[in-house]
Amino acid sequence: MLIDTHAHLNDPALLPLAEEIAAARAERGPDVVVNVGYDLPSSVTAVELASRYAGFYAVVGIHPHDSKSATAEDYRALSELASDPKVRAYGEIGLDYHYDLSERETQRRVFAEQLELADSLRLPVVLHIREAHGDALKILKENRRYLNRGGIVHCYSGSKELIREYLAYDFCFSFGGAVTFKNFGKADVVLAVPRDKLLLETDCPYMTPVPYRGKTNMPEYIRFVRDKIQEWMPDADVETLTANNAKSIYGI
Repeated sequence: MLIDTHAHLNDPALLPLAEEIAAARAERGPDVVVNVGYDLPSSVTAVELASRYAGFYAVVGIHPHDSKSATAEDYRALSELASDPKVRAYGEIGLDYHYDLSERETQRRVFAEQLELADSLRLPVVLHIREAHGDALKILKENRRYLNRGGIVHCYSGSKELIREYLAYDFCFSFGGAVTFKNFGKADVVLAVPRDKLLLETDCPYMTPVPYRGKTNMPEYIRFVRDKIQEWMPDADVETLTANNAKSIYGI
């Protein structure tokens, strides 16, 4: 079984193809697609897709890019969405210091607020952390009381050394198309992740793997991520172990 733990069929680039992608899962895979929200409208769409198609699940939340627009009403609406049985986590939330599309102080405040909200909803969290691991870990430490259900560091970009710090909060680590890039250079980081914490993702329509790099990413391209990691872990069944891990953290 192949599980794409982080996709965005709620993105305008892929939403018109959602029905076709769902219909082709049996032939082209993956078996399960988890669509992740990045603001309130995309979270609504993720839940609608999960309700419409078998094998689709949803994650709801506000991305750090959109922290500047987060309101108490958004939180109330997201809480209502989270009552849907196919919502399996809260996210993607966190910090993005690469683009800084929201002020950093705002990102930090909204990150902490959403950690508390996710805990009140009894959901694991999906983190987006880019060029901000130090501040992210500080916020996690300060909000340790709200980290009771683990979560996922999506598209993990940190070092081997930081893995242990995230493991203290029972996080999994997902990897996508970047592992296929010639300049990825982090096979040792992937191999440092405990096998029961390793996940696959596409982050489609972004981060398209080789050999389709430069084109729109699709859930079915998860197989290229699996195959690359399988090269680095010849003694493991990467598809099975990552599927089991995904089922565990998402309760699928």
